[in-house]
Amino acid sequence: MRQVDQVLAVVAERRAEFEEKRHVPPDVVAEFKRAGIYRAGVPRRFGGDALPPAEFLRLIERMSAVDASAGWVASFGSSAVYLAALPLETQALLYADGPDVVFAGGLFPVRPAERVDGGYRVSGRWRFASGCTGADVLGVGIRAGANEAGRPLTAVLRPEHVEIDENWDAIGLRGTGSHDLVVHGVVVPEEWTFVRGGRPTVDEPLYRYPTVPYAGQVLAVVGLGVARAALDHVMDQGARSTYTGAPKPADRATYRIAVGQAEAQLRSARAFFYESTEDAWSTVEAGDPTTPEQASLLRLASAHLAKTSLDVVRAAYHLGGIAAIAGGSPLERHLRDASVVPQHAFLQEGMYDGAGAVLLGVQPFPGYL
Repeated sequence: MRQVDQVLAVVAERRAEFEEKRHVPPDVVAEFKRAGIYRAGVPRRFGGDALPPAEFLRLIERMSAVDASAGWVASFGSSAVYLAALPLETQALLYADGPDVVFAGGLFPVRPAERVDGGYRVSGRWRFASGCTGADVLGVGIRAGANEAGRPLTAVLRPEHVEIDENWDAIGLRGTGSHDLVVHGVVVPEEWTFVRGGRPTVDEPLYRYPTVPYAGQVLAVVGLGVARAALDHVMDQGARSTYTGAPKPADRATYRIAVGQAEAQLRSARAFFYESTEDAWSTVEAGDPTTPEQASLLRLASAHLAKTSLDVVRAAYHLGGIAAIAGGSPLERHLRDASVVPQHAFLQEGMYDGAGAVLLGVQPFPGYL
């Protein structure tokens, strides 16, 4: 992927600005585009890169180690895998000016929509549209007609048809711009709607990879990057003198043990995460469908990574001592950001329940697979 180091330098220089403004500014999103981040999930037939998931995940991991909010916003470069369920003619229009298209969505709560001639009349308010201020197209979740009893649709709109209520205010990931979307009676043509995670119209390996588990992966890996940064910070601080003149942290057995345990935890969760990713990718590359067991392991590895990453950041925060409590300190910021990741619906503790059900050969809760 092009210009990644340059983008990471921009993120490092401007991360305080993201937090202050509560979004990643459009000119930085433009840098993401130039680096190819938003073509990562776009089909090759439309000029995209359709990157293997592990390659994209490692990129988001690197960016998140620099700034979690930037990593979270960049992670939606994967969202074009959803758009691959649009009709081919619609995708051709979407990418007519090139593959670097930013898609953001506030899909919940799903709102009823009126069926009209040729489409749906859409109205309502949707939450948590991360990255919406820099998006080229926006998605909202609707239910209408025959779809009322089935899986919800996503309606795709241009920004001029959507009001962004800039109300994002959270303890962490403050720069993600996860505001509400408001739509007032806009008619969306049927060909600009799709079932989230529905059957793609593009036949390329990336679009045979499990879509909803991938959506959880790109978020979980943000926590991994944050945990890596936090752990690196305390290892760097270990050789420095303390305020009180006590032995340096690295000279204390308790500090060394805690660092070793945290390193083992993080590397183990990371290995499980990428092992599951590569296993599923090998299957789809060979032209075969992934099994329910493979999709479940992707979900399990993501939830476990998010939880473990937060555990590691907490351990790093405690090791940071009094310096960690200062507002704006690296560990204070890492703790806030890492605490948000496992709160996402795709990464909460219930995923262990779903995975346990699959492992035991019983039916998981609805929507898990």
